[in-house]
Amino acid sequence: MFPLETTTPCAAGEQICKATMEITGNQRLANASDLLIGKPLALAGLLVLALAIRWVLHKLVDRLVRRAEDGVLPSRMPKLPRGAKATAARGATPTARDLVTATRRVQRAKTMGDLLKSIITGVVVAIIGTMMLSELGLNIAPIIASAGIIGLAVGFGAQSLVKDFLSGIFMIFEDQYGVGDVVDVGEASGVIEAVSLRVTRLRDLNGTVWYVPNGAIMRVGNMSQNWSRAVVDISVGFGEDLAKVQRIMTDVAHDLWEDDDFKGLIIEEPEVTGVEAFGPESVSLRVLIKTAPMEQWGVAREMRQRIKARFDHEGIEIPLPQRVVWHREEKAAQAAEEAATPAD
Repeated sequence: MFPLETTTPCAAGEQICKATMEITGNQRLANASDLLIGKPLALAGLLVLALAIRWVLHKLVDRLVRRAEDGVLPSRMPKLPRGAKATAARGATPTARDLVTATRRVQRAKTMGDLLKSIITGVVVAIIGTMMLSELGLNIAPIIASAGIIGLAVGFGAQSLVKDFLSGIFMIFEDQYGVGDVVDVGEASGVIEAVSLRVTRLRDLNGTVWYVPNGAIMRVGNMSQNWSRAVVDISVGFGEDLAKVQRIMTDVAHDLWEDDDFKGLIIEEPEVTGVEAFGPESVSLRVLIKTAPMEQWGVAREMRQRIKARFDHEGIEIPLPQRVVWHREEKAAQAAEEAATPAD
């Protein structure tokens, strides 16, 4: 007698195929049930597993991000009091410096969270995708080997791209700069508008937008991280009393420090360092003012305006470069006068 069915028997682990075979005794029906029901269910199960793993890991990342926003990560600045009750309990008032510091901490935490989420999603998709291909009966060994070779070729062919991504990762974790910072990256300087793993976008004073690959940034000068400093140089004539000038500048700086409009903008009491340099027509004195990030320019302008008003009141001269202009007629008359004067 010939066998009723000549199709391939159920493989190990194919539970639906075996159950259908036991119920119906038909191998074709059992294989069809496995193809139409078993495989889709297995693929759907892997997809649900991938989504569940991704959701759990993303929730863990969100929790870490929230803790980082509250200042659990190492911070060089005090964290901002949260809520009116906390403020009243601590006896502190949130200043511009606190607001900028808290905002920067939140931006950095969210950036790191987005980076971790992207890495988690990529790893989960790669692993579950490979398992799905294996479930479909494909031999994944050549696929893995080919992926390794392709990755190696892409690594050699796109070294600059890989360098940009690695530089962006380290830049984010080291908190070199963030959105809103004023930086100098060598080729361009301005306000950071966007930061990604591959490129940094900044806008300079003229409004020009610069796109700088992260791998091309050799050094960064951040002019607004944590705190800034206004450097004000004032020139006076050589005939002025420098002790009096320095005393007046100290009084003006102290009044600015005590001004309620600048509370929170000036971090420490300004310091008049004294004579900084000698020029052809003047003596230069310097004032150093430690300010909240990105407030140094406004504070410096206010300091210069107040010093100018006080100097005008005290009669202190701020010298200007002087030039002597010779007209041709005057020069000719002087030459004729010199010629007419008898020599000794």
